[in-house]
Amino acid sequence: MFLETQQNTAKDLTPMPDQFEHYITKNIKAFYKRRLLTPILYLIFLLVLWFVLSLSAPLFPDTLDAPDTLESTYRRHEEYISATLSDLKFTGYTQAFLGHISGYYYYTMRNDECIIVLLSPNTSEQGLPEIPQVSVRAKILHGSENFDELLNHLASDLNWTENGIHNKVSQYVLSEPDYNLLGNTLLYVVFFATGGYALICIVFFILYICFPILSPACQDLALFGNPKKLLEQAEDELATLPQLATEDMFITEHFFIETSVYGNAIVPIDEIIWIYKYSTLHKFFWYHFSISYTLHISANRHLYIQCPKNIKSDIDGIMDYLAEANHNILVGFSEANRLKVQEIQGTPMHFEKFIAFLKKIAFKFRASTERKLLQSALSVL
Repeated sequence: MFLETQQNTAKDLTPMPDQFEHYITKNIKAFYKRRLLTPILYLIFLLVLWFVLSLSAPLFPDTLDAPDTLESTYRRHEEYISATLSDLKFTGYTQAFLGHISGYYYYTMRNDECIIVLLSPNTSEQGLPEIPQVSVRAKILHGSENFDELLNHLASDLNWTENGIHNKVSQYVLSEPDYNLLGNTLLYVVFFATGGYALICIVFFILYICFPILSPACQDLALFGNPKKLLEQAEDELATLPQLATEDMFITEHFFIETSVYGNAIVPIDEIIWIYKYSTLHKFFWYHFSISYTLHISANRHLYIQCPKNIKSDIDGIMDYLAEANHNILVGFSEANRLKVQEIQGTPMHFEKFIAFLKKIAFKFRASTERKLLQSALSVL
């Protein structure tokens, strides 16, 4: 509901200065304090994932030390390792995926223990019979059914018993293809990009809390003059006596002000050129339970403001008052009003630059094509 102040009633004026003292600045601080919680929680979530899933392991693999066995390293949860191996011999067996060879199985002796190493096609050069030395980044895997089948075939080739080869060969495999750092690239890009964005948001939100004048709502006033002076004027007018007030929208002598949970806005009334409301039907499956209204404001210098989730009576009252305060304001959504606003505002500067850039590229492409066609024709002649 609206609160229209009565200038001839002293009782209505007494609480207003205290109630609206630095009201805009306080709401800007409160708005960014609320928003600060989300990126902080998200960063905490990312840190938990980083340690729980050991996401640092593929980026910074542990070194497989000489006295360590694959089993002891695996049990310390050091699955991703870098190692230098010597005297590798090709087993004659490969690993295939979707009809393509993804790895070549080799065996080598390490600390009196025979280990199986799966090398990528590039590292093994498509299956060299012997490799004197190689440095790899690999993942330690526990032997699976395929691994047992490999050992059985290898035992048959070497005339060993199955029990003998199982006792002699480590049950853990060093797999270079399973290291797959490239496959995790998308995960790391999303992880660091979103984490970086959250960190930037935290920095800016803290900055806006400490210095509200730097917030976007206040910096938009730079389009019409000195933002600090305009903010002080808006604060003084709101603290003295607002002309019209709803729960989160106010009209003073010279400003329209929004201080809602969805954002803050300060717009000089003289700069507003178009206002209209847009209704949104909220429903759950087939049940329609409410309708909310969004106030759209277009101002000079391509400033656009939206005040969402308001009731119809509030927005109608605001629109009527703004139209009365500035008779040049276009009221209501229509194609005619849209064209008038486009005529008043012109084309946004960044859009003009983009169109000019595309025209320049098209001109260069056409000139280059014509030159090549002319050269081809001359060569034929």
